[in-house]
Amino acid sequence: MPQTGQNRFVPALADTLRHGYSAARLRQDALAGLTVAIVALPLSMAIAIAAGGTPAMGLYTAIVGGFIISALGGSRYQIGGPAGAFIVLIAGTIAQHGVSGMVVATMMAGVIMAAIGFLRLGSYIKFIPYPVTVGFSAGIAVIIFSSQIKDLLGLTLTAPEPAHFLAKLPVLWDSLPSANAVTMALAFATIALIVGLKHAVPRLPNLLIAVIVTTLAAVFLDLPTPTIETTFGAVPAGLPTPSLPQFDAALLLAVLPNAIAFAMLGAIEALLSAVVADGMSGQRHNSNMELVAQGAANIAVGMFGGMVATGTIARTATNVRAGAFGPVAGMLHAVFILLFMLVAAPLVGFVPLASLAGVLAVVAWNMIERDAIISLLRSSRADAAVLLVTLGLTVFRDLTEAIVVGFALGAVLFIHRMSKAAEVVEHESPAAETDEIAMDPEIVVYRIRGAFFFGATASVGAVLDRISDKYRGLLLDFSDVTLVDSSAAHLIEQLVHKARKRGVDIMLTGTTHDLRVHLFAHGMKPPVVGYESTIALGARKLRRRIDQHGVSDDETTPVPQSA
Repeated sequence: MPQTGQNRFVPALADTLRHGYSAARLRQDALAGLTVAIVALPLSMAIAIAAGGTPAMGLYTAIVGGFIISALGGSRYQIGGPAGAFIVLIAGTIAQHGVSGMVVATMMAGVIMAAIGFLRLGSYIKFIPYPVTVGFSAGIAVIIFSSQIKDLLGLTLTAPEPAHFLAKLPVLWDSLPSANAVTMALAFATIALIVGLKHAVPRLPNLLIAVIVTTLAAVFLDLPTPTIETTFGAVPAGLPTPSLPQFDAALLLAVLPNAIAFAMLGAIEALLSAVVADGMSGQRHNSNMELVAQGAANIAVGMFGGMVATGTIARTATNVRAGAFGPVAGMLHAVFILLFMLVAAPLVGFVPLASLAGVLAVVAWNMIERDAIISLLRSSRADAAVLLVTLGLTVFRDLTEAIVVGFALGAVLFIHRMSKAAEVVEHESPAAETDEIAMDPEIVVYRIRGAFFFGATASVGAVLDRISDKYRGLLLDFSDVTLVDSSAAHLIEQLVHKARKRGVDIMLTGTTHDLRVHLFAHGMKPPVVGYESTIALGARKLRRRIDQHGVSDDETTPVPQSA
């Protein structure tokens, strides 16, 4: 039987080509790929520089990682490459373990992501509360912008720039007197061009145009400002020969926490990007296949000396808006970036660092979902708390810690809300049933509503424990129960034992086959407890059981075969 959905390890490329791929669709993908490459070229270099690497590392990541993610991924529109969310993680890893340690961590992260995909755990990573993603993105934006203040203002630092936000601010403040007016002018001109072009001519590649214009100004006016070449040397005209990095057991153990952080953040970023693409295109991605592709891409990127590659939301959205038909667009985007390197590598060296800092400043601003933040702050205190805690931990503590704590806090608040939704009410039913029950003062009927799980057992159990001794029969109706877990089943089991000690007989109504199997596993089989389909039938049977002072086997529902 063929596998479908999340269980199929078939790249989206194979599905696209299988259903026919014409020359017209190739032109469609080529145009979209060229559009994305123009956007990705300056971004890849800017992100790499901000993360403590070289511009070439960002380009290698966009080319190798971008090609493999599109060729093997589970999304038709995903564009892979270096992502701004990794700037702090990569910078910290390079500072702690060097570039070689970062490369080894990248390859290890690839193995972890591929394993998550092969184990079919990709579907669970998407269960991240919305306030967590909004707070996380806003926190990353603050970190990215703070990392660009030095190049935006042309500062000459009096001490090495720390990676941590709170440690960074005093160093930048002490260096403010060294601000370079020329660098500031280029940076703000870049920002003004990007914003102006986006509003005036939104179809033009505003990032690339802004970088080209400010670069030409710096060259022809011979402006005294740091450039890519003066800071990092010449950009290579092509890809290096792939090779395995030098590593040993001690290095593997040392970078393992970094690799886990890379893998988790990369998986979350990639799947969020794929979800955004699904919403824009109406398609549906395969989470597990996508993670396998992300893993393969990062293993390959490490062999070329690049940094972590993942799905990028902005470039993926650009790909969809540019009219891409399928994964070929993403593959061609990588090819176009490689062609740019081969043809224009000497020219890239003239790009001012202030121009790339301006690009990242705009990227950071766009990452902050201002409308979503305002909406969440207004909606409820719980959502606002999750948002602010995630934002604060991202900026002042650690990205991985922010995700874990934000997810845990969101999960606890969700459990609390679900527990409030579960309730126990006295019987409410059509008049015929009500009259029948009202005629029997020895039987009480309770209806449980909502998700009956561990979070709601305390409140439900408190109500059921208050049943008066004057009743000899208890009817529990499960018609409106959407979920019963082991904790709830255990509570019912305890209730049954307490009731039987007090001489109270119990009948359960409205139970599904799956619920009965679950309850039978906890020992609640006939004749311990009776089962019936409706309250009316349950009340009649319960009356007979009370009159007989016992339970006969022929009056109970047989145990399902699957139990």
